[in-house]
Amino acid sequence: MQLFSASLTDTVTLWWEQPDHAPAGALYTVCMGGETVYTGDRTHCTVGGLNPGASYSFTLSMGGEQLAGTSCATLPTVRAHAVTDYGAVGDGATLNTAALQRAIDACGAGEEVVIPAGAYLTGGLRLHSHMRLKLEDGAVLQGSANPEDYLPMIPSRFEGIERMCYQSLLNLGSLDHTSGPNASDVLIYGAGTVAGGGWPLAQNIMEAEKKLSHTGEAGEKYENDLTVPGRARGRLINLSNCERVRVTGLTLRDGASWNVHMIYSRDIVTDHCEFRSRGIWNGDGWDPDSSERCTLFASHFYTEDDSVAIKSGKNPEGNVINRPTRCIRVFDCLSEYGLGIAIGSEMSGGVEDVRVWHCDLAHSLFGLQVKATRKRGGYVRDVVVRDCALSRFLVTAVPYNDDGEGSDTPPVLEGFRGERLSLTGWARSYDEAEEHDVPAIEVRGFSDPGYAAKNMIFTDCVLPAKGTVSLENCENVTVSVASAK
Repeated sequence: MQLFSASLTDTVTLWWEQPDHAPAGALYTVCMGGETVYTGDRTHCTVGGLNPGASYSFTLSMGGEQLAGTSCATLPTVRAHAVTDYGAVGDGATLNTAALQRAIDACGAGEEVVIPAGAYLTGGLRLHSHMRLKLEDGAVLQGSANPEDYLPMIPSRFEGIERMCYQSLLNLGSLDHTSGPNASDVLIYGAGTVAGGGWPLAQNIMEAEKKLSHTGEAGEKYENDLTVPGRARGRLINLSNCERVRVTGLTLRDGASWNVHMIYSRDIVTDHCEFRSRGIWNGDGWDPDSSERCTLFASHFYTEDDSVAIKSGKNPEGNVINRPTRCIRVFDCLSEYGLGIAIGSEMSGGVEDVRVWHCDLAHSLFGLQVKATRKRGGYVRDVVVRDCALSRFLVTAVPYNDDGEGSDTPPVLEGFRGERLSLTGWARSYDEAEEHDVPAIEVRGFSDPGYAAKNMIFTDCVLPAKGTVSLENCENVTVSVASAK
């Protein structure tokens, strides 16, 4: 077992995976130099009041069992580039794109750009390797609503297909599915807010795209008439071919589409963030896409769409690119609104080794959802969800986002485990005006021979008194109910 760590100048944040043998309510103890600094049931802690550039040693135990240890150092104090020294004005009205980019470009390896309190209006910004971006308390990096402020367009991927998109508010790395990382070692942190242009920017981009006749192919099935023009939207933070990036402590809100999107990336950590996208269609929170070793914890979601959406490409293009998403860890997160955690529907490159624990998704529409269409191909396997509150656990085919050429075979859905789940068996409408009963556990595979959903086990699950389980086109799926509530 490994004890992971990430540092600021005065803190170290530690986290670890929930052991397979951990009992319900397991308590963990973290010691620093022999002194206890944390005891609790969460699988992470932050130790503060430390010295910059200093080394510390930690050990982790569960009960009386020693689990892991690590040594790490806090970040050193480095040269800081205040954006106001480069001409940026935090009045909420002055367009600061050029001034902010000057500060970023002047930031040397290991140095940081600092955004002080104020509202800094900007278009798309390009970060680079080996830098820090700090938003101080009261700082708002505010994206404009003008599509021209996010030009030129850049290669990206949206809803599983590579295409040209408007820049995101913050951009790092260059998209290339044939290679590994080309940008690394970036920290985006602080107590401030990264705010996109929101629905006004989304509408302006879609109107611009409609004028270019980007409306899709006749006869295809689209969610609505915004689907195709909406695919050109940038995100709030876009990480393409990146590694070793941490986003921590911030409020992330109002991207024109998704908020944090990782494509062909690895070793991405997001923690202690708040995601807000109410009123924004496609307002996903955190989307690892054909990416590996991505970790999300201690974060709070108010998202119009999926809080988390785990993806790996769409239909034959995703099959051919063949970059799976694997080793995804999501824990100690709360969804107050929206759809919950989703795997898919773009999963044609494969998704495997997903672990979710200590999450509260009881107020989401779908809870934990694995979704695909028959056209996808690919697979989802080895998904473990433990000690979570969910509205429901749903594995199903969906009818939307189903345009384009189909794969030769349906998706393979296999090897899921749910343990100690508390399921409400009701779903809340988008507008929160009504709630309705749904199966607490619903698994529906494909009717094609050989493509049933299979090898799934749900143990010690708590269902409501009138809760139901619905299984269709399944093989070797078992459900054991601990008790009814």
